[in-house]
Amino acid sequence: MPSTAVVISSLLAALLLWQLLRLYRACHRANRVDWGRGWVNLLDGLNRLFCYRYHRLNRIGIRLPKSGPAIVVANHVSGLDPLLLVASARRPLRFIIAREEYQRFGLTWLFRAIGCIPVDREKRPEQALREALRCLRGGEVVALFPHGKIHLDSDPPRRIKAGAIRLSQITGAPIFPHRICGIRGEGGVIGGVLLRGRASIKAGSAIYPEEWGRDQLQTLVQGILEGDEDQESSVAI
Repeated sequence: MPSTAVVISSLLAALLLWQLLRLYRACHRANRVDWGRGWVNLLDGLNRLFCYRYHRLNRIGIRLPKSGPAIVVANHVSGLDPLLLVASARRPLRFIIAREEYQRFGLTWLFRAIGCIPVDREKRPEQALREALRCLRGGEVVALFPHGKIHLDSDPPRRIKAGAIRLSQITGAPIFPHRICGIRGEGGVIGGVLLRGRASIKAGSAIYPEEWGRDQLQTLVQGILEGDEDQESSVAI
């Protein structure tokens, strides 16, 4: 007869396999976007479970057209932000991220799998611009954080970078601004992911580049990301 230890080990192994199967099925059900690879689709489902159940993300979602180019921008308050945007979208997002983040140990494979675009701010940043233009002209969605790094409302004012404005004006792709709040671990990369908050994404109206000049677009997008209701009203009008 098998020993007690063997029986307990077998039961624990069976329980673990059962829980993994339940998780697999839950991720499969939660998946909403086809990333072109089955395992990435499962990660999409896992991320949605994490954001909606653990971080209690509101279910408004990112407003995007069903097809065609689009540019998603948002304020940047923590390391959780890109996960929230991906969880809220019904289309794949091609994030523009700093090369040092893209090459972070253990994560490059994931960033490559979901099509992130690395940008080297010091050397040849135009390569990332060309890749983003190619994506938009191919009807994809490009996402970025115009502040360039984590920036809280309590921080000194920081002018947003003009990358999203430039991409929009060159391609004609509309800009979809979003404001992230309710992050308990705001200000940190890891803390934002681990500390449970009540995450919320407020979706602004689409901004079409032909309706505004460059400086107006810059001011408008910055105001929305920083919670200026007057700027949001001007878009709606």
